[in-house]
Amino acid sequence: MAAPAPTQISTPVKVALGAFFMLVTAFGYWLVFYSETAKQIEAANQQKGRLQTELGQKEMAYTTYLKDRDELSERQQRSRDFVKVLPDDTQEAAFLSAIDSASKTAGLDLKGYQPLEEQSKAFYAKVPMKLEVKGRFHQIVKFIHELGKVDRIINVENIELSEPTIAGDEVHLKGRCLATAFHATKAKPAATPGQPGAPAPGAPNK
Repeated sequence: MAAPAPTQISTPVKVALGAFFMLVTAFGYWLVFYSETAKQIEAANQQKGRLQTELGQKEMAYTTYLKDRDELSERQQRSRDFVKVLPDDTQEAAFLSAIDSASKTAGLDLKGYQPLEEQSKAFYAKVPMKLEVKGRFHQIVKFIHELGKVDRIINVENIELSEPTIAGDEVHLKGRCLATAFHATKAKPAATPGQPGAPAPGAPNK
């Protein structure tokens, strides 16, 4: 008995099979490529989110830094202004310089000055100084006004005018006053037991 002849696949079927295998191959490649690309996109999105979070934190930290810097600068400026008004020490030379400058601006003749003993208070000290000047009335008034314009606090009190003398059409007066400047003082730390002036343990308070 003769063997059957092999089945012949028609051309349309061959074309259909070829197209099917090509589609399967393309789909497999697309699936693998898309899956890998999707993972990369997801990783990139996650990194972007982390970077945006870090950027937000850095921007917030920078804003806080600028705010703290401005506050520190403002506090330092207030401290400098306060030291001008109420310095930490006597600064007698600066005190005398302010008096001399005010007298020259007023056109007044500063005849003499006498520093007095400093008077300590709780948080500040008085620095009094007796002054003797000579000039016209409006010059004395201007002198007191100029002292009031100085950054440092300077009080003028006990003003006495005497010995009027006439020079031409002008009346000159001798003036005496007490000019008082101030400076800050630091509170003294409390004495601890064993130090000079400290009460002995168990001793009653006076």
